[in-house]
Amino acid sequence: MIDHGTIQQILDAAEIADVVGDFVTLKRRGTSMIGLCPFHNEKTPSFNVSQAKGIYKCFGCGKGGSSVNFIMEHEHLSYADALRWLANKYHIQIREKEENPEDVKERNDRESQLIVSEFAQKFFNDQLWETNPGRLIGLSYLRQRGMRDDIIRKFGIGYCPEGKDHMTTAALKEGFKMEFLEKTGLTIKRDEWIRDRFAGRMMFPIHGISGRVIGFGGRTLSQDKTIAKYLNSPESDIYHKSRVLYGIFQAKRSIIQEDKCYLVEGYTDVTSLHQSGIENVVASSGTSLTIDQIRLIRRFTNNVTIIYDGDQAGIKASMRGIDMVLEEGINVKVLPLPEGEDPDSFSRSMSATQLAEYIRANETDFIKFKTKLLLAGVENDPISRAKLITDIVSSISVIPAEIVRSEYLKECSRLLDVRESVLYNEIRKLKVKSEDEMIKQQERDLVRDASVKKQPPMPLSMPEVNPCENEERELLKLLIKYGSHKIYEVENPATGEPDPVFVAGYILAELEADQMESVNPAIKAVLDEYRNHEDDENFDAIKYFVNHPDLQISQLVSDILSEKNKLSEFWRKRGSFIEEEHEILHQLVPKAVQECKLRYISWLIAQAEQGIRKASEDNDDEGIQEFQKRYQKLKTVEGLLCGHLGKRTITS
Repeated sequence: MIDHGTIQQILDAAEIADVVGDFVTLKRRGTSMIGLCPFHNEKTPSFNVSQAKGIYKCFGCGKGGSSVNFIMEHEHLSYADALRWLANKYHIQIREKEENPEDVKERNDRESQLIVSEFAQKFFNDQLWETNPGRLIGLSYLRQRGMRDDIIRKFGIGYCPEGKDHMTTAALKEGFKMEFLEKTGLTIKRDEWIRDRFAGRMMFPIHGISGRVIGFGGRTLSQDKTIAKYLNSPESDIYHKSRVLYGIFQAKRSIIQEDKCYLVEGYTDVTSLHQSGIENVVASSGTSLTIDQIRLIRRFTNNVTIIYDGDQAGIKASMRGIDMVLEEGINVKVLPLPEGEDPDSFSRSMSATQLAEYIRANETDFIKFKTKLLLAGVENDPISRAKLITDIVSSISVIPAEIVRSEYLKECSRLLDVRESVLYNEIRKLKVKSEDEMIKQQERDLVRDASVKKQPPMPLSMPEVNPCENEERELLKLLIKYGSHKIYEVENPATGEPDPVFVAGYILAELEADQMESVNPAIKAVLDEYRNHEDDENFDAIKYFVNHPDLQISQLVSDILSEKNKLSEFWRKRGSFIEEEHEILHQLVPKAVQECKLRYISWLIAQAEQGIRKASEDNDDEGIQEFQKRYQKLKTVEGLLCGHLGKRTITS
C-alpha cells in the first residue's frame, strides 16, 4: 500500500494541464484551458482544465475531477494503479506503508504470479517466432487461418511446444519458483511427475484492463476428438474467469470512442474482427455471460451488440444473457449470423467494408430478435403464444429505466398484436411477485440476524431525489472554499473575550443541531469527512476532496467548484452584483443555511400532508391528529425561516 507521504508527493507533482495534455490538445482561453473531450465524441470543445483549481471538467458529458481521476477514467485504472501511473510519469519512487505479514505475503504472491505469467507469455511468443517447431507448426497454422502477423503480435499469441515440460524447465532455469508455476496453472505437478498444462497448444494470453497478463487460453492443434479444443488457465489469485473478458485491454479505447461494444464468444472471433477493422469487441471466452463481465463492459459503454453464431440451439440457450445485460441498464442489440457461420469464419469470408455494411444492415433490437425467434412455429398455437408473451415481457420487466421499459412495451405490443394494457398488467404481476420475494428474503435475513431487535420508523416515503440537492451543493461550495474563514465573533461568557465563528463550524453545527442529514450519499460523506478534519488547522479542503480516492466524491466536489456562482437576491446592493464572495460571508453563509433548512421544512410539510391524506383514507382519527400537529409546527417554523429570508417562500 502506498504511504501517505508518497501520495502527497505524487499529487503535488501531477499538474493537471501536464497530465491531461498527454492525451488532449489544450488551448488557453482566459484563465482556463479547453480541448475536445476524450470521453465522448464532440466537435466543439466543452472540456475545460483549470490549473488554478487543479481540476478538469467536461460540460458536455459531465465528467470531471483531479489528475488522478483523469488517469482513472481515461486508462480505466484503480485509484492505487492511477497513482502508480503518475509516479512513473514523474519518476517518483513508490514507498509502501508498513503492512502486516499476511498483507505482504498476499501482495508478493500476487505480484509473483503476474511476473511468472509475463515470463510465460514471452516464452510462448519466442517459441512461435524464433524456433523451427513454432514457425512450422504454430505460425503456419495461424497464417493458414488468414491471421496477419500484426494481429498475432497485437494480441501476443504464442505457441507452447509439444513435450513434457519445456516451459516449466525454462522457468525454473530462470529462477521462478514451482509454487507460482502451479498457482497460475502453467505447470501441473503430481508428486514427482511434472508437465506443462498447455503443451502442444496455440497460446492466447488474457490481459487485465491495465494490460498485464493474468491467464491463458490454449487451443489444441491435435485432431484427436477426445482432447479439449480449448483449455483455459484455472482460477487463481490473479485470474477469475467470471470477471474477465478476452480482448478488453485491446478494445477499451475503441469501445469508448464508438460508445458500443460487440460481444462474441471466442478468442479467434475477437482477433478476426480486429483484423477486419472492428476493434470494439470482446469475448466471454466460451463461458456463460456473468454479471461481473457485464459490469466490466458498462464501465466503458451502455451499448452492447451481441453477435451470435448461426446456431438456433445456441442462440436460444444464450437468451438468459440478454436479460442479464438488460437488468444492468445496458441497451442491447443482437446480430445473428447466417446458419453455420461464426464471427471468425464470417469476418474472413468478406472484406472489412462488406462486414461493416452487414453489421449495420442486420443488427436488430432485442425485442424484434427475440419475438421473431420465439414466434417461429407457434403463430397458430394460443398457449405457446401466451408463453412467448410472458417470456418477452419478463425480459422487459428487468429493465431499470421506466421510459425505456415503456418504449419496449409499445414495440412489443405492435409486434405481437397485443394491447399495451395487457402487457402492462403482466409487468405489474411480475413486479409484485419480485417485490414479494424481496420482502420475504428481507424477513428471512432479519430472523437470521439475531442482533436486529427493532427497526427504526421510516418516513412515509423516501424521496426519489434529494429534496435539498441545490441548497446542499451551495453549502458544500461555501464549506470547501471558505471553511477556515471567520464570519463573525461572539462573546465567550466565561472569559468575556470574543471567540471567532468560522464558516465550517457554523454550517456543520447548524446542520447537526437540526439533525439534517443528506439523502445524497456523496454529500453526506463529504460533510462527515469534513467534521473529522474540522480541528486540523492545516486541512486543505479543496485539495483533499478534489483528490479523494472515491471517484464519486471527487466528481461531486469538482462539479461544485466548476459551477458558476448562483447569486441570490440578497447579493445585490443598489442594483449591482457583488462579485467577491469572501466579502459578504457573514451574510451569505447564514442565509444559505436558512435556505437549505426552508427547503427541508417544505419537504417535511409535504410529507405531513401526505400523512393526513393517508390517515383520512384509512379513517385513522388518531393518525390525522398526529399529522395535523406536526403540520402546524412545521408551518410555524416555515414562517420564521421565511421571515429571516425576507418573506420569500420556496416552491417544490
